[in-house]
Amino acid sequence: MLKEFKAFAMRGNVVDMAVGIIIGASFGTIVKSLVDDVIMPPIGLLLGRVDFANLFAVLKSGAAAGPYATLAEAKAAGAVTMNIGLFINTIISFLIVAFAVFLLIKGLNQMRKREEAAPPPPSSKECPFCYSVIPVKATRCAHCTSELKA
Repeated sequence: MLKEFKAFAMRGNVVDMAVGIIIGASFGTIVKSLVDDVIMPPIGLLLGRVDFANLFAVLKSGAAAGPYATLAEAKAAGAVTMNIGLFINTIISFLIVAFAVFLLIKGLNQMRKREEAAPPPPSSKECPFCYSVIPVKATRCAHCTSELKA
């Protein structure tokens, strides 16, 4: 049974899929950092110094009554919060990843179209005298022995 599992796990498709998952997870981490550290701070600054990581609504106060300045402070007090800013960050991260996947698929589709668009050169032609199929390089028809022009 272990031998069968090893044969399954070492097949090309499984290894390729594992590599894709690892690279995808790393890409997701990079995109999350891009959104949290590069994209959202300027947007928050333009919207009046809004920190999206601390944009939340308190649904129920915790042990220590609010208002809470940060999400971490609300969580420490045990408050129930609706984390709107984190949700917005997640949506933007998803849109960036989806756009990157769209570009990848679009590129693959264009590559496939180019491969399909170039038909192989013909390997046979028709004899103009007897209309039988002969090789392209033939100088004389094998069926009617007519001499063919180059």
